[in-house]
Amino acid sequence: MPSPSAPTSVVTGAAGFLGSHLTDLLLARGHKVIGIDNFVTGSVDNIAHLGGKPNFKFIEQDVTEFIFLEGNVDYVWHFASPASPIDYLELPIQTLKVGSLGTHKALGLAKNKRARFLLASTSEVYGDPLVHPQTEDYWGNVNPIGPRGCYDEAKRFAEALTIAYNQEHRIQTRIVRIFNTYGPRMRLNDGRVVPAFISQALKNKPLTVFGKGAQTRSFCYVSDLIKGIYRLMLSSYDRPVNIGNPAEMTVLEFAREIIRATRSRSKVSFKPLPQDDPKQRRPDITRARKLLGWAPQVPLSKGLVKTIEYFRKKV
Repeated sequence: MPSPSAPTSVVTGAAGFLGSHLTDLLLARGHKVIGIDNFVTGSVDNIAHLGGKPNFKFIEQDVTEFIFLEGNVDYVWHFASPASPIDYLELPIQTLKVGSLGTHKALGLAKNKRARFLLASTSEVYGDPLVHPQTEDYWGNVNPIGPRGCYDEAKRFAEALTIAYNQEHRIQTRIVRIFNTYGPRMRLNDGRVVPAFISQALKNKPLTVFGKGAQTRSFCYVSDLIKGIYRLMLSSYDRPVNIGNPAEMTVLEFAREIIRATRSRSKVSFKPLPQDDPKQRRPDITRARKLLGWAPQVPLSKGLVKTIEYFRKKV
């Protein structure tokens, strides 16, 4: 069981968008943090401000290799994975390996240290959903050999492996299914809609909308998401929990919101819809509300101000 004072947390993918924000929160709440990342999609810039902090240690390592750490570990937060369409289309094998072998190694560390384990899963396990909004008991509509299959199936396998360790080895496990999240430290060119639209708008270039822009997304600010994930780890619930913002909007509506927020002269440019692009994405967060007392607090207008401010320095 986690020790009562100064718990030790291991964060895989610590130099990534979400992993770095999680690391910040853990340090703020008194954890000692060991971050692991191989910088395939993470960035030194995301953790540069942590240099010299006594409670933070960083190890540059591929999480698919054996993780050897001395001393006690109370929590393992497995966030390592390419997580944007550009990344997993360019790195399909590495995406599959980090979801399978990487999850196996991270679970092995948790088993060896008798630590509690949290898997950062994704709404992509639902595929192009036939149920709306998506509840945790929906099994999904996934094309295993489509262009997104390497990411979808890696996460679905990771969930199955996590539950297997929970049942066979009695490891305390948690699974969070993360829906669209945005905020500072997203990569400018990672292909996701938030950095794509903001960077295009800041350059007064046309915003690329696929199809007619009628597909929906729901956007959760990163600080809300990380707080929800922290509550999940500290809870006693070991089945998947959706964490995201149920406020749904079309991609075209979102594009117009970005143009307004950036005061851009950009127009909208329509292009063909990519294969297997989900038509709807909205979490049912009933489980998170009931079990964790969690709901998002940051409105899109406020979150976009901070995100746009970050990207102005990067464009």
